[in-house]
Amino acid sequence: GSLVAAVLAHSGRLDKEHLGARVGRLSRRGEVCTMINKKYSEFLPSMQSAEELVAQVEGLSNNIDLLKAGIENEVQRDLNVAVAEFTELKQQLERDTLVLSVLKKLQEFDTTIKECNTALLERKYVRAAQQLEKARSSLRNLESRGGFELKILKALGTELTVQTQNIIYHLGEEWQKLIVWRLPPSKGSSSLEAAVLSELHLHTVPLQDEDAAVTPVTAVLQALAVLGELHSKLKDFGQLLLQNILKPLISFPSLEPVTEEQPDVFILRFRSQELVLDESSPIEVFDKIKLIFEVLHKYLLNVPVEQPGEDRRDGRVTLAELLGELIWEELSECLIQNCLVNSIPTNSSKLEQYKEVIESTEEFEKALKEMQFLKEDTTALLKYACNVDSHFANKKCQDVIMAARNLMTSEIHNTVKITSDSSVALPELPDPGAGDHPKMHRPPSLLHNGTVNLGSEGSLSRLTLCLPSCRISCSVQQLVELAYHTLLEATASTDLCCVQLFDCVRNIFQLFYEVVPTYHRENLQKLPQLAAIHHNNCMYIAHHLLTLGHQFRYRSTGVLSNGAATFVDLVPGFRRLGMECFLAQMRVQKGEILERLSSARNFSNMDDEENYCAANKAIKQVLHQLRRLGGVWQDVLPVNVYCKAMGALLNTALAEIVTRIAALEDISAEDADRLYSLCRIMVEEGPQVFTPLLEEDKNKKYQEEVPVYVPKWMTFKELMIILQANLQEIVDQWADGKGPLAEEFSAAEVKSLIRALFQNTERRAAALAKIK
Repeated sequence: GSLVAAVLAHSGRLDKEHLGARVGRLSRRGEVCTMINKKYSEFLPSMQSAEELVAQVEGLSNNIDLLKAGIENEVQRDLNVAVAEFTELKQQLERDTLVLSVLKKLQEFDTTIKECNTALLERKYVRAAQQLEKARSSLRNLESRGGFELKILKALGTELTVQTQNIIYHLGEEWQKLIVWRLPPSKGSSSLEAAVLSELHLHTVPLQDEDAAVTPVTAVLQALAVLGELHSKLKDFGQLLLQNILKPLISFPSLEPVTEEQPDVFILRFRSQELVLDESSPIEVFDKIKLIFEVLHKYLLNVPVEQPGEDRRDGRVTLAELLGELIWEELSECLIQNCLVNSIPTNSSKLEQYKEVIESTEEFEKALKEMQFLKEDTTALLKYACNVDSHFANKKCQDVIMAARNLMTSEIHNTVKITSDSSVALPELPDPGAGDHPKMHRPPSLLHNGTVNLGSEGSLSRLTLCLPSCRISCSVQQLVELAYHTLLEATASTDLCCVQLFDCVRNIFQLFYEVVPTYHRENLQKLPQLAAIHHNNCMYIAHHLLTLGHQFRYRSTGVLSNGAATFVDLVPGFRRLGMECFLAQMRVQKGEILERLSSARNFSNMDDEENYCAANKAIKQVLHQLRRLGGVWQDVLPVNVYCKAMGALLNTALAEIVTRIAALEDISAEDADRLYSLCRIMVEEGPQVFTPLLEEDKNKKYQEEVPVYVPKWMTFKELMIILQANLQEIVDQWADGKGPLAEEFSAAEVKSLIRALFQNTERRAAALAKIK
């Protein structure tokens, strides 16, 4: 029972909950329905409006389709026809407009040509030229129209050319009337006589009652400017002005301009002064040319003309400016080359006086600028004149190089004797206690007695640093003196000039090194005397180069005083140059000696008279050659060089004779006697070729010292002893390898001579046994 009651109670609770839920759901559903009804009532009118709008759109679309079909079928056809008609009318309008513009240009061309002719008849040249330019502009406009061609254009161009040439002809006639040149018959002549006969007549002087603003010259020049012909006319005038007036004034110092003014003409001519100067003074030349430009500016050049250009203000320019642009470059170059260059001082002491030239140049350029002949930034002449130090150095160097080259290409055989008394005087050296900075307040004096002042303690010998006596070319002595004078000039110059002059002196010696051996090559090879002189020349130059830079070190406060100015580096080259030339000549002489001895038939079979005569002739030819060389080298080479050279040549002959005789395998007694006689000729006459001095009595000393200079002399004398000695004497001369014979010959050579001289006997065998 309790269980049933519990079940029922639970079932009753469930039914209540279910019922409550259903009631809740019904309540919410009612609310939804109410909302839906509300929304429907609001949506229904909108839907009806949309449906009506759709119906209207469909009707409108049908109308559009009908209209489109009508346009395509009817209106489009009519529109195409209208567009075609419009295009045709437009093209016709363009053609009519073009024809109208062409007709207007043709009318304008015809009008301007007529006005040009009228103005030309009235001699109104400027208006005529302007009308002609308008006609030319009209014709260019017609010709520039693309795709438009008229046969009349060619005729118009011809007419324009005729009219242009007509007015140019008339202007040319007027130009020739205004500016008249009266020149001598010989065209192109630049002589003084031709310049005196030249005249310039300017018919540009305005009359007293004539308005200066409309003078004929102004009209003619302006018309030429408009036509573009002024440049050519002015160029021709400028060249005539240069050739017949300006350049003669620069080239001929005696010319003087003469001016004459008459009522209707201005005349410019020349007269020649009596005094004739070698060179034109820049100050006088500037004054003369300035006078020319002043009168030209007054009567011709001060005319403004229309000359449009990028650098022209308001398009107007004076005739002076145009002429200046045409001729100033050539005129300034002529002034520099023929006037200022010649005025450059050749001595540094005259540089101070050159300030007058600089001031005159500045005034000259200023005057030309005031006349508008020059632009304000033109300073070519003044820059050149102010750079006088550089030009002085360049001119000095050029003159020095030219003088040096002339000396180098002059004859070598003109010589002068160099002795210890003829040495170049040295500048006074500073006191040893003066340190590295000697006083430079007074120029050092030159010592002419040949000594060098070293202070109060003593002095060097007068022979110190002196060359041995010899002969050198006069030109080389002058060359060295030129170098000394140039360096002396450098010490008194500015630093820039000093450096240039020092380099110039170095260039002199480098030029000698290159020029002389090439220019005189043939003579140096063929003539022994010239080879010796050239040797002395090179040694003389090298001798001075050793101290040349140091001598001027303390004479200058500039760049030479720093010790870098030296010529010592050139010394080895000059010594080598002299030695190579002389050694080449020695080789030639040695070759001739050997060639002459080759005709001696090896000194064999002297018992044959023909062989003996050939050998005797060869010996005498060698001696004659040596005597001839001794004569041409006498008093030329230094004594020590002379003796060494002659000794070397004589030694070559003796060595060749010894070699040939020692090589003989059989020498008979008669052969030995004749060989001895030939050798005696060499011994007796050989020393006589040593004649280095002109005084015969002073040469004996050197002839007695022949063994000193001839290494083979004692060998030759020992050979003569062998030729005349017996076996015992030869053995005694050998003295077990300690005698004089052993000092000159080897054991093999002595044995070979014994075998050739003596027959094969026991005595010979015994003697040979002792030679070892």
